[in-house]
Amino acid sequence: MVLLTRRRTLALLGITTLSWGLGSRPVAAEPASGSYELPPLPYDYDALEPYIDGETMRFHHDKHHAGYVKKLNRALSEYRQWQNLAIEDLMAKISYLPSSIRQTVRNNGGGHANHSLFWQSMSPQGGGEPSQELGGAIAETFSSFQDFQGQFNGAGLGQFGSGWVWLVVTPAKQLAILTTPNQDSPLMDGAIPLLGNDLWEHAYYLTYRNRRDDYLQAWWNVVNWPIVEERYRRAIA
Repeated sequence: MVLLTRRRTLALLGITTLSWGLGSRPVAAEPASGSYELPPLPYDYDALEPYIDGETMRFHHDKHHAGYVKKLNRALSEYRQWQNLAIEDLMAKISYLPSSIRQTVRNNGGGHANHSLFWQSMSPQGGGEPSQELGGAIAETFSSFQDFQGQFNGAGLGQFGSGWVWLVVTPAKQLAILTTPNQDSPLMDGAIPLLGNDLWEHAYYLTYRNRRDDYLQAWWNVVNWPIVEERYRRAIA
């Protein structure tokens, strides 16, 4: 039997701790060689502990998200007409991109859009329930907030392999729960993401190993409902 220590797990995931330094505060993002840039985390790496550990946040943001931004800029380097769109608009227009770069932009642009929303969707002061406007809409759509959480977790647990689980506003201005594979964004199908949880193993494996259900349940303790509510107000306006 092979014991997976934290160091061993990091090695299997292709991550090294040597280049990260010893501090807990996120470093400034390196200037991007293109239009899209890695946004800084709005809190320290370890600020979401014990629910998400600092080591995970460090490599998730500094390595994975940074990699998506780098590859996205590289793919668009010869297509100036696409470089200055907001990432949300770029994802909404994914079917219009040249076929030679469409899949690369789908993967890496989606990764950039999804993670940019994800970091802001969490807070050290998170948890609880949304206020009446969004909370009322959730109760009307899913019977209750607790039923919504159960359906959201169930969808996330049922997503095979890597992907995301989302609360979205549909083109018909209705709330819905959906999942997307890999780094696909709801924006590609005309839905507006309000809240998304990352189901890739690199988002939770150091703490939860293969226990995705525990991760899904714990994650509610860091959800930043005020920003989700603001997205909801904009989406239905």
